[in-house]
Amino acid sequence: MKKIAIGCDHGGLDLKNAVIAHLEEKGYEVKDFGTYTKESCDYPEFAHAVGKSVASGESDQGIVICTTGIGISIAANKVEGIRAALCTNSLMAKMTRLHNDANVLALGAAIVGEGLAMDIVDTFLTTDFSGEERHMRRIRKIEEV
Repeated sequence: MKKIAIGCDHGGLDLKNAVIAHLEEKGYEVKDFGTYTKESCDYPEFAHAVGKSVASGESDQGIVICTTGIGISIAANKVEGIRAALCTNSLMAKMTRLHNDANVLALGAAIVGEGLAMDIVDTFLTTDFSGEERHMRRIRKIEEV
């Protein structure tokens, strides 16, 4: 089963805990990089920890959560080798895996409800990259920047 790295700031704590329970119920191994309280904190440190875990191969994929998903996705994308995608629906999760081989999912706790978030997570984690040449070429161009 896949190893999933997960992290959040204070705005994503409740959703992160719900996602962890959901993943563990499905048999995933989850590494929780925090935060663990609702005390105000800075999302980049959690995004970077998740990103480094995925980029190093310690984890297969990652999930990062903040209030909107915007800041934490930007921070995760600063880690070399990470393609973090902010998804607000399941189609986005499916397409970013198929076309972009995204390896980190970003969610906005104030944007998606818990039920939708679980559907997005499941879609992201069970959709494989298409491997099509045109998508591989585009990913290489992204990585060259």
